[in-house]
Amino acid sequence: MQFRRFDISGLLEIIPTRHSDERGYFAEIFREDRFTAEAGETRFVQENQSLSVRQGTIRGIHFQTDPFAQGKLVRCTSGAIFDVAVDLRHGSPTFARWIAVELTPERANQLWIPVGFGHAFCTLQENSTVCYKVTAGYSAPHDGGVAWDDPAFAIAWPALADASTLSAKDRVQPGLAELGVPFRMER
Repeated sequence: MQFRRFDISGLLEIIPTRHSDERGYFAEIFREDRFTAEAGETRFVQENQSLSVRQGTIRGIHFQTDPFAQGKLVRCTSGAIFDVAVDLRHGSPTFARWIAVELTPERANQLWIPVGFGHAFCTLQENSTVCYKVTAGYSAPHDGGVAWDDPAFAIAWPALADASTLSAKDRVQPGLAELGVPFRMER
């Protein structure tokens, strides 16, 4: 298992080692001791799954605020996604910066998105399934979002990203300037 760090503090790509033979392969997808050594003490309380039928489907940018703020460990189990994390921590030297990782079942890679980040993705193939563990359960009063296409982020979405696939909720998310302060960088 390998861990790739990004220049935005806290984000990690986890790439499992595969052991293959004529039957297929075996890989450790999650190991608490290794994950904790890289990401810090984390407790997952819920696992979610979503299926996006159409290629180019956009979901996000989503987050939850305290006391139900969520860290997410995201993977794609069918299809492929362009997975995005945006730093929403006011006071962070990387505030409003983003990273993206292509997640696929072939690589079995995952993206760890800690509390303080927004999360979004665009499906690169039809019938893409996304599974993710979270560190806090869903709470409607603490559910938040920001516009997926806000120029303040300048996310380089894939050309196939299709705004017509946005949910009703995602069509009316505020821009970063209207968002307020969902998170502050802890010093």
